Amino acid sequence: MALYEALYIKKCRSSIHWNEVGERAEIGPDIVHQTADLVNKIRDWMKKAQSRKKSYEDKRKSDLEFVVGDHVFVKIAPMKGVMQFGKKDKLSPRFIGSFEILESGGSLAYKVALSPNLAGVHNVFHISMLCKYMSNPSHVLN
Repeated sequence: MALYEALYIKKCRSSIHWNEVGERAEIGPDIVHQTADLVNKIRDWMKKAQSRKKSYEDKRKSDLEFVVGDHVFVKIAPMKGVMQFGKKDKLSPRFIGSFEILESGGSLAYKVALSPNLAGVHNVFHISMLCKYMSNPSHVLN
């Protein structure tokens, strides 16, 4: 008698003893085919979801490129209680300036001519932090 049987007065039901010996061979191939079919369905659903998300992103994505001499706004990320670029409040503007691009550091980084009051800020920005400025005579810049 096994120790488990002596303690609990019943046979051990581990995963090895759940099925009889001949029964396992009959069920095995069906379960494998069902599982393979389910895995293929899940892969198809994942591909559909990925392609749907990719097409959604591609429609809304715009490739930005700037030329030396263009004017851009610089995006700031205001955080509560943190002073950045001289702006402190949660409702402060998301973009500042209209700054001229001095040089391009590849296709993703641009050196910007910042105003003297922003002398402590590094003047190279990633393209995601820039927004193109469309000049209009009615715009008043400070």
